[in-house]
Amino acid sequence: MRHFLNLSDAGGDGIAAMIADALDRKAARAGWPKGTPDADAPLAGRTLAMVFEKNSTRTRFSFDMAMRQLGGTTIVADAGSMQLGRGETIADTARVLSGYVDAIMIRTDDHAKVEEMAARASVPVINGLTDHSHPCQIMADLLTIIEAGKPLPGLKLAWLGDGNNVLTSIVEAGGLMGFEVIAACPKGYTPAPEVIALGQGRARCTGDPAAAVAGADVVVTDTWISMGQAHAEAKLAAMMPYQVTPALMALAKPEAIFLHCLPAHRGEEVLAEVIDGPQSHIWPEAENRLHAQKSVLRWCFGQIG
Repeated sequence: MRHFLNLSDAGGDGIAAMIADALDRKAARAGWPKGTPDADAPLAGRTLAMVFEKNSTRTRFSFDMAMRQLGGTTIVADAGSMQLGRGETIADTARVLSGYVDAIMIRTDDHAKVEEMAARASVPVINGLTDHSHPCQIMADLLTIIEAGKPLPGLKLAWLGDGNNVLTSIVEAGGLMGFEVIAACPKGYTPAPEVIALGQGRARCTGDPAAAVAGADVVVTDTWISMGQAHAEAKLAAMMPYQVTPALMALAKPEAIFLHCLPAHRGEEVLAEVIDGPQSHIWPEAENRLHAQKSVLRWCFGQIG
């Protein structure tokens, strides 16, 4: 049974195999209508349950289209419309859904929920996002970086802002794929030491955004106020020195790219001149959620890696 709760579930070899598969499958269907299944339809007859306890645009649409292109189908439900919303346990839900579908993707808050889902399900479980990590997003980011002509080993990636779930998965990716992660975060919003340890000696945190970005190949940020958080003025004030500006991008390598997992708040974590500028790869990054997750699904079913 293959679950995809964190990048380490697949390991470096599995991640590399998924990226190679995503590149091949994306190229093979270039110019096709989005709803046309891949020629081999490798997940024909398979159904994915998609359970949402948090709002979603990219996760919902990309996983739905991923299954369609792979020849499968989806059943989508918000937790509030399920018995989960009335107190049914994750364990019981996992057992019930396992009898109906071939895999489960859940997007939720507490990471313990996806762990419980995986422990009780008899089908693969995929982490569509938790407060701890966001591995599917980082698979898309790695695919985007490689498409931009940047090999992962030896890469320098600079992170600006909150030490959140996206950063956790980036640090984990750096440890598995051999690239450096320098996170610039304000005091009180730094990642925990155990998160930095996921980088296997290739990750560190600083309070100096200029030092983090200097010589970087990739610059990444995320919204400062995550889902479920109040609009905290104190947090916004602490984050402002970490805003990605044209002046900050100028400290990175001339060919550096900018990534943001979206949704974006122009004028907060990044200025419009950057996110809408020539170094920004946010739209390929967003599209690559679809292509990367197709390969995640195939990996979970044992078809690659």
